[in-house]
Amino acid sequence: MQRIALALILFGLGITPARADLTVKIGHAGPTTGPLAHIGKDGENGARLAIEDANTRGIVIGGQKIHFELVGEDDQADPRVATTVAQRLTDGSIKGVVGHVTSGAAIPASRIYEQAGVPVITPSSTSPKLTAQGYKMVFRVIANDLQQGAAMAQLAGKQGAKRVAVIDDRTAYGQGLADAMADSLKKHGVAVVGREYTNDKATDFLAILTKLKNVKPDAIFFGGMDSQAAPMLRQIRQLGLKVRFYGGDGVCTGEMLKLAAGAIDANTYCTQAGLAMEKMPGGLQFRERFKKRFGADVQLYAPYSYDAAMSLIEAMKAAGSVEPARYVQALRTLSYKGVTGVIRFDAKGDIRDGGVTLYAWRDGKWVAQ
Repeated sequence: MQRIALALILFGLGITPARADLTVKIGHAGPTTGPLAHIGKDGENGARLAIEDANTRGIVIGGQKIHFELVGEDDQADPRVATTVAQRLTDGSIKGVVGHVTSGAAIPASRIYEQAGVPVITPSSTSPKLTAQGYKMVFRVIANDLQQGAAMAQLAGKQGAKRVAVIDDRTAYGQGLADAMADSLKKHGVAVVGREYTNDKATDFLAILTKLKNVKPDAIFFGGMDSQAAPMLRQIRQLGLKVRFYGGDGVCTGEMLKLAAGAIDANTYCTQAGLAMEKMPGGLQFRERFKKRFGADVQLYAPYSYDAAMSLIEAMKAAGSVEPARYVQALRTLSYKGVTGVIRFDAKGDIRDGGVTLYAWRDGKWVAQ
């Protein structure tokens, strides 16, 4: 009786009490097993920290107090597995997804999310092809390969490179990044003297490198991830190739420093889409909180996963609804001050004002240039 009386009093005052908690599931899709597990888990933990932060705030949407739940799925960085994962997520009452980590997984999976009408925000897939499809449910919080390729080609030109060999792992990410690099090199008057490819499972590159040694490059660019870049760099040094080694954000990891120890040197450079952690508006605080919560350093994409998850939540708040069909419009017009910067999307779903940072290996670590 007392509860009924209180409800009547609140109603009379024009106050509508929040209804019982509503659980809203947000998915994360990325590789949490296999050679890229360290990067996938890093991203998943970034999204998890966002979910935990949101739950401490007691968010009320549509008159209901919301409890957010993260549902993690392992796509193994495999395009076929990624589509299965996307179907499982969309069949499971997911209201939004953070992922996929790699472009090779994100591109085929995006069709599933588009058909299901579920917004997906990638924290790390950089292939321009992802957002060139014209889908309305696909977004990206990080700069793309065209911007990375241009930045690295400009560095090569400034360093006096005349002959650059380009290798990729034939994934959507690696090939897209290598293509962007090759195109940008030509614009800067730098010759591409070799265009080779491998795969994302390989560890022996001696045949490719021996072939390239004969064309005498002064630099080698690799489009791919650290699990291939590290043994490749070791074999470059083993063959006595005196070249600079360039890579994209898949090379700019803490794991690369471990895997390539002894071979990595001051002639090793990489680009990373986005700002250096110390230059992100909330980067230093995030790094400290992440380390305290998970007992591990940020590998690469955790801040972007955090911002992707928070962007979904902020759009839900703005729309007053957790239903994708209702909040996706708020996502398109979002302006959210995140850890990595202001999150705003253009008509394609790409991040506006996405930056690129150049890194060089110095004294055992990556140092922003």
